[in-house]
Amino acid sequence: MTKPEPPQQDTRDGEIPALHRRPVALVAAVIGLVHLAVATRFGWHRDEFYYLICGRHPDWGYVDQPPLAPLLARAAATLPGGVLPLRILAIAAQVGCVLLAAVLAAEFGGRRRAQILAAGAVAASPVFVAGSLLFGTTVLDQLAWAAVLVLVARALRRGTLLAWLAVGLVAGIGLENKSTLAVLILGILVGLALFRREALRGPGPWLAGGVAALLAAPNLIWDARHRWVNVQMAQVLSGKQGGVLGAAAQLPLTLLLLAGPPLVVLWVAGVRRLRSDAGRDHRWLLAVAVVALVLFTLGGGKGYYLAPVLIGLFAAGSVRVEANGDGRTAWPIATVACGLAAVLIGLPVLTPAVSSALRPIDPEPMETYGWPGYTDQVIRAAAEFPPGTMIFTSNYGEAGALTILGPQRGLRNPVSSAHNNYLLWGPPPGTPDTVLCVGEWNTAYLHRFWSDVTTLAPITLPGGLSNEETSDHAAIYLCRAPHGTWAQLWPDLRHLD
Repeated sequence: MTKPEPPQQDTRDGEIPALHRRPVALVAAVIGLVHLAVATRFGWHRDEFYYLICGRHPDWGYVDQPPLAPLLARAAATLPGGVLPLRILAIAAQVGCVLLAAVLAAEFGGRRRAQILAAGAVAASPVFVAGSLLFGTTVLDQLAWAAVLVLVARALRRGTLLAWLAVGLVAGIGLENKSTLAVLILGILVGLALFRREALRGPGPWLAGGVAALLAAPNLIWDARHRWVNVQMAQVLSGKQGGVLGAAAQLPLTLLLLAGPPLVVLWVAGVRRLRSDAGRDHRWLLAVAVVALVLFTLGGGKGYYLAPVLIGLFAAGSVRVEANGDGRTAWPIATVACGLAAVLIGLPVLTPAVSSALRPIDPEPMETYGWPGYTDQVIRAAAEFPPGTMIFTSNYGEAGALTILGPQRGLRNPVSSAHNNYLLWGPPPGTPDTVLCVGEWNTAYLHRFWSDVTTLAPITLPGGLSNEETSDHAAIYLCRAPHGTWAQLWPDLRHLD
């Protein structure tokens, strides 16, 4: 038989347990310092180059994201320290998720132990540790979901228009970072309709929805004017994941790895808490979890899209653990063990050789390694040709690295690409008579555009290490005798992926 949970404080009366700031802040400080210690050990990630380049082309949207992350990247890059200011933003978002998990546990009736456990679970979970390796839409999305969950719980408790207005403001800002937050909004509406219908009889949730829609409107208008290119991009990414069947096949392993094996028990406890009488006031969160699971699976979304739901389930599970008095020694040990594994695999803590070997588990640390060397290889090849010779790259990371790192290392050549939002910035200037094509091309593909294609040098990492830039066809190619002008070649060169 399942042991019934002891009664806990009813949060509908407007009162919740006090927030235990010091121990929760200590948990947040520990994970923040760990991230900071290795923040620049390897270097930039390809996506960080891209966010910064997009930020230099300010707009209300881009083919693969709304404008918030690029604008923040541009602002951070004005500070000294190279990639460090961007990484500090990512670390701040991770710390924010840790703190908000504790606040959410308090909203659910959790006291000291529940708040510390909820904060520790987010700090130790692989998907949050790895997600804050780099600055970008993912870590900001996690923070936005955490903030909206807390604010909805608070608005339901207080029932004031001001509380619901805060929900709408944060949700609208979150939608200007990543459209996946719309899934959270839909899940909340379904949850309220099923379990807190009285809230929908008042104007609060509708005010929140209107404010969020108003803030998201500029990006929606941009997307509509660009033939819903964000939807096209989502379809391409879904196809790469294998569509619905691919997402469903990966789901069991995804649910295990996102939280970390020891912490799976905690989010399961959260589900049980929300299904019990003790969790009935917050059962709307179950609807959020189910809606997110169904929509992200049917949409062929990436596994980590589900990650922010874990913040709510960890908070609810921590309240159950505290109420039952379970595992006072086991839970701290399991959390620390999970956190250590997550740090070793998800952050650039180990040597490049070991990180390269661990790429099948988590490739991202190695994607922050080797960009200065890559840039130097291209500079050496370009030195044999006039400074005006165009360098055309296969992806936005390569173009971004050459644009941002190249000038300080002596590169004077123009750089362009046709990958993702580069395709909207149009064909390069000049003529394609002599072009250095750099990246994951192959001669058969390049011969579609140039008659004369010569491989100049492969792109390599020291010591035979590997990342996405060192595939079998990754090289520097000299391309001559084009089959048309840039404008004529451009429609077939463009690609979304």
